[in-house]
Amino acid sequence: MKTITRKSLDNSIKDGAAYSAMLGLTQDYVTPFALALKASVPQIGILSALPNLSVAFSQLFAPFLSERAQSRKSFVFKAVLLQAVCFLPAFIMPVLFRDFGVWWLILWYTLGTMFGSLGNPAWSSLMADLVPGSIRGRFFGYRGMIAGIMTLAFSLASGLLLQISTDTLFLGFGLIFFGASLARFISSFFLNKMEDPQAKAPVKDGVSMKALVMDLNKTPMGKFISYSALINFSTYIAAPFFAVYMLRELGFDYLTYIIVISSASVANFVFMKVWGRVCDICGNVKILKLCSIFVPVVPLLWIFSHNIYYLIGVQALSGIIWAGFLLSGTNYIFESSNRRNRMRGFALYTGGNSLGIALGALTGGFLVSILPQLNGYHMLSLFLVSVIARAIVVSLFINGIKEMKLKENPIPQAFISAYKLDLLALKIKIISQSIFQLPRIFRQPLRSGIVIRIFQLIIRF
Repeated sequence: MKTITRKSLDNSIKDGAAYSAMLGLTQDYVTPFALALKASVPQIGILSALPNLSVAFSQLFAPFLSERAQSRKSFVFKAVLLQAVCFLPAFIMPVLFRDFGVWWLILWYTLGTMFGSLGNPAWSSLMADLVPGSIRGRFFGYRGMIAGIMTLAFSLASGLLLQISTDTLFLGFGLIFFGASLARFISSFFLNKMEDPQAKAPVKDGVSMKALVMDLNKTPMGKFISYSALINFSTYIAAPFFAVYMLRELGFDYLTYIIVISSASVANFVFMKVWGRVCDICGNVKILKLCSIFVPVVPLLWIFSHNIYYLIGVQALSGIIWAGFLLSGTNYIFESSNRRNRMRGFALYTGGNSLGIALGALTGGFLVSILPQLNGYHMLSLFLVSVIARAIVVSLFINGIKEMKLKENPIPQAFISAYKLDLLALKIKIISQSIFQLPRIFRQPLRSGIVIRIFQLIIRF
């Protein structure tokens, strides 16, 4: 591998780490911030839907803007800077104007999400040129593992911060949003250090967005984009409302909330590298189909109990499933596209997913007010609707996704080694033991040693 490419991939990992720190600070705390601002359930649905609608809209012209920029890297860099700036008014304006605080939050969070997504097609095209196909699964698996560690660490830090700043809650949220902005600025620094192989001789997409849309049901990439969009629609009927269910209906405090949420992140980063290796050996479609079978199971399990230990296990299972689904899905887009249609292909993939997420969130926000209670909660009825919708999508569409390249003897190569089986079993044992230690660790009185214990827990993986 060329030295320049290796340095660019190293900087990509650092960029991903900083970006994931931003995600850890925000993705599980925007909804709690809205609830602290007295948001209603329909407003929570809009908070999830509107940013994703803006992403879907932005992907229509993102490739056009990228092709007219100086380079893909420069375009992504500018988009990331704009996103970093938006986190500051997303906190300041709602606090200054409390009467319309939720709407100010929705506005600035939507703008930040849209700016961040503008660079996605160009970034995906850039990474496709930088990462050799033979190591794509392993590279993105390793990058995803590092990203997962950072997401978990900063998510835990945010939960601790909110727990100790209960009397000054908005100060805690302010520090979280400031940290997210700083992390995104750091991300832009490492992005700017990457090389762009097309900077001197850019290759424009030879296929129009209209042509890709018209061929959605004819090409392997198009069929997967449709499937992914429908999966996201059925998933986000329920996804935005898990936080509402835990914080408002079950009455969890912030520490209990983050313990449950973080178990998915732990499982995600532990298994991301495993999934990357298996994808390279077995093929992406086999992993995609395997994970798809379990996608409807996760919200179903929420119906049976709200015991914290039980929910930790459910979220850990969710992290394992979605790690494999997202990694194999992204790799499949790389495989099923080429240099001349890749940027628009990723734009359509991002836009389709975002449109599905937005429509799912709006549908969930509407249904939750008219569904009957299940086991005493309206939210559980909504989760059941999501289960049914996911199962229908998987059963109707998953068999239409075909492998782009055949893998030879996947089972002997992947699983014949007893050593590898033992290693995987050991990882499963460690993650199970560590996740179930989290409630006991966090329930202890807060002291300086707890931070050390948390990071010792992370390092074990």
